[in-house]
Amino acid sequence: MILGIDPGERRIGVAVADRETRFARPVEVIDSKLTDPIARIVELVSDMVADLVVVGRPVSMSGSAGASVDARSGFVEQLRNALEVDVVEHDERLTTVVAQQGLKAAGGRAKARKKALDAVAAQVMLQGFLDSGGGER
Repeated sequence: MILGIDPGERRIGVAVADRETRFARPVEVIDSKLTDPIARIVELVSDMVADLVVVGRPVSMSGSAGASVDARSGFVEQLRNALEVDVVEHDERLTTVVAQQGLKAAGGRAKARKKALDAVAAQVMLQGFLDSGGGER
């Protein structure tokens, strides 16, 4: 299994993909004000028997690293220190926009869409990683 992480300032979206089907699906949103995100991700990796963690890398539209990349580098380093599996980064440009559009097209209440947004953004990022050939053995 591959775990996808879309870290935000407060909420962290989580998705998972099976290496055989290569389809990502949303799992949950971690509220970092209520839960230690590193501890929860360690727990999810163990529970899902994940052997790879893919973390969204927020780059600008031109592809250059910005302030948010620097801010998240500490989070990625903490994950690498806490986990015994590989942790890689993948471009997350426009994942939230794509997730918002997909959720809106699917319908439902605005409150439910907002609650699921970060997990769906993680799904979009992880699916992009898989579609680009990442995670192949």
